[in-house]
Amino acid sequence: MITALLIASAATLAAPVAGALGHRWLKQAAGARLMRIDAPTGIDEQGFVRIGGIEQWISVRGEHRDNPVVLEIHGGPGASNAIYGPLTRAWEKHFTIVRWDMRGTGKTLHRSGADHQGELSFARLYEDAVEVTHHIRTRLDVDRVVLVANSFGSTFGLRLARQYPNLYSAYVGTDQNINDAGRDDTAHLTLLTRLHAAGKHKELAALEEMGPDARTWTSEQHAAYAKIAATSDPLTFSTMKAVVMKSLWFSPLHSLRELGALGKGMKLSEQILPATAGFDDWADGTSFDLPFFIFQGDQDVLTPTDRAKRFFDDVQAPVKDFALIEDASHFASFRHPEQFLHLMLTKVRPLVTNQGQAAAK
Repeated sequence: MITALLIASAATLAAPVAGALGHRWLKQAAGARLMRIDAPTGIDEQGFVRIGGIEQWISVRGEHRDNPVVLEIHGGPGASNAIYGPLTRAWEKHFTIVRWDMRGTGKTLHRSGADHQGELSFARLYEDAVEVTHHIRTRLDVDRVVLVANSFGSTFGLRLARQYPNLYSAYVGTDQNINDAGRDDTAHLTLLTRLHAAGKHKELAALEEMGPDARTWTSEQHAAYAKIAATSDPLTFSTMKAVVMKSLWFSPLHSLRELGALGKGMKLSEQILPATAGFDDWADGTSFDLPFFIFQGDQDVLTPTDRAKRFFDDVQAPVKDFALIEDASHFASFRHPEQFLHLMLTKVRPLVTNQGQAAAK
């Protein structure tokens, strides 16, 4: 959803690169030291696994193998979470964090190139997610994992949680994306109002031409909408610059060539967006047979907080909870990783730990 904005921001960042490579190297080295796992009980594995017929990158990191396992489903599409490793290092003290670059994304794309990614569709990536889940359960010898999905990844996440409750000990959505087959145009109207007040006539005209029904948009229009929504909101835009782009540029896990693959992957993956615009999460079902959590930025304009809350209110689940991450728009868990971790520790970890203890008896 934020593909065009990331690419535009990357282009801006690239201008002073020649004089900044030394600084980048120092920051990368510091990040690598921070991410080092020395605990004898720990795990730090990064490499390629054959998923859906191609080699896909998977990282497994944590300080204790007995901790609950978290499988992340990243957003974008094509926006790898691997860049946030230094920001989320504290999570690995309490959870084993599994990060996966989907086909068409990051290291998976860089491995074999755009012509060897196979089918890039929502259905294909969904099947990959199921296969990754089974791989992790086998590799780590666990019955179920905590499913944490953010942004566009939460479109997959809801469907995985609904269809496969036996594979997941809990569902946690953040930057939760809720589809309603175009019934609610509140976010579109709010954005029009914001653009009008700011005097952004060019963006206003583009948005009016697109119309409110995302089901009629092209992949380019989906990307344009996200860019306009993000750049016109000060909190989202500041997060893009201070959190997302800095994490991208200083990532200790990525070479300069791999940074290029991240940008190419986000552009390549835009083609997935139109097929999901007609999804209807209410019609697909609000009943979940597993603990259900949404931890949302209190000011999210890309995946609106009020829509996520309305869906949550209709959810039926054995346990459910909704919490706001304060002073956050989109990318809430990465803007305030300490707030997100606190929610995971107080609301999710005790529950899934008790589940594991009960299963072992």
